[in-house]
Amino acid sequence: MPRKLAAGNWKMNGLRANLAEIETLAARHADAQIDILICPPATLIAACQDSLLDIGGQDCHAATSGAHTGDISAQMLADVGATYVIIGHSERRADHGESNDVVAAKSQAAYAAGITAIICLGETLAERENGTTLAVIDAQLAGSVPATATAQNTVIAYEPVWAIGTGKVPTRDQIAQVHAHIRARLNARFDDGAEMRILYGGSVKGSNAAEIFGVPHVDGALVGGASLKADDFSAIIAALEAA
Repeated sequence: MPRKLAAGNWKMNGLRANLAEIETLAARHADAQIDILICPPATLIAACQDSLLDIGGQDCHAATSGAHTGDISAQMLADVGATYVIIGHSERRADHGESNDVVAAKSQAAYAAGITAIICLGETLAERENGTTLAVIDAQLAGSVPATATAQNTVIAYEPVWAIGTGKVPTRDQIAQVHAHIRARLNARFDDGAEMRILYGGSVKGSNAAEIFGVPHVDGALVGGASLKADDFSAIIAALEAA
């Protein structure tokens, strides 16, 4: 069984004063039997080096260096202690026009830097309603996940775009269908596909976490807003440990 992972994406939130939330979370779950990851804004990554939790970036550039003002390379993330990086989040795909090819190139950069890539997939509400969810997932898996992906360097995160930050959550059957489909595709393509972790993301909170984590092939969660406060994220972590 893949080792479970609770990953928190702080997005564009958090100042140095908020590091106390990470310290509280680390102390509370010092003996956790799952992996716990926080992806704060880049300005806070270096300050988290001494945390007992895993720390990750929210994006990286495909190049190792160069004339890319405002961007951060995977090597730079590794240099300040990051061990994971989120790649291809729906907000990056939508706001910055990131294609599957761009996501794959960034994932390759993460591998080269020794960082685990959390590659995000997910359909829009229109795609869900017109019945093309699985076709969209297939295209994203084929185009975004490099052939060099392994269970050690890659985590897949299924995040239906219509559920992110909206309070809407797919039904248990909808989540089960997509996660089983992703697992089947990973098994068919990779020798260690059965060991690759598949996270669910989209309005996960303490009140619904146990139900979500009871779905087959859900190996954890990529959590947005509920990861900003130690108390909120702790409830999700506890539900994952109990699953």
